[in-house]
Amino acid sequence: MKIKLKNITLWLIGINIAVFFIAFLLSLLNPNIFELIALNPADFAAGKNVWTIITSMFMHGGPSHLLLNMLSLMFLGGFLERLIGSKRFLGIYMASGIIANLFYVLAYLVFNTKSIPAVGASGAIFGLAGMLAVLTPKMKIYIMLIPIAMPMWLGVTAMLVLLWTLTLTLGLPIGNEAHLGGLLVGLAYAFYLRNKYPHRARLIADHFS
Repeated sequence: MKIKLKNITLWLIGINIAVFFIAFLLSLLNPNIFELIALNPADFAAGKNVWTIITSMFMHGGPSHLLLNMLSLMFLGGFLERLIGSKRFLGIYMASGIIANLFYVLAYLVFNTKSIPAVGASGAIFGLAGMLAVLTPKMKIYIMLIPIAMPMWLGVTAMLVLLWTLTLTLGLPIGNEAHLGGLLVGLAYAFYLRNKYPHRARLIADHFS
């Protein structure tokens, strides 16, 4: 019997919200629960708490962090899931999030950056954004702090540059390496689909231009 996957975006949003509140309640009993969920590059590289490569994808640092990511997931995820189907969507979401976290660990190892624990779905979300930047590059969107509609490809690029600028200028602990890793996964898979189904990809791009 085949199990049909659908409404994965809503399921993912629900899981993220549930994990956030469950972790908060557990933290009242054990203040160190965060260490068992967040991805600590030094620990992961040493073979400790390896499950955090996945659990960190579903945990957030606070209500505003959760809200911003879930709004992005609702918009980007709901749209992309309808375009590529729920099964492919779930696969690219998980792959983007995991590889994004591996990029974060790799940056720690290569550049000897400070081992700051990371949480959040943004690596996976950047994977979704990367796919849409290829499949619907001309679709107009708005991004944070910029009240001007811009093509999807430009919006995704601008968001990446904006977050990196905030880190360099204000020293905010943003996982930019993870964002880049997730984005590259989404771009690669979207180019694969566009080459495999050129006619359909062209129709989608034209329809949302």
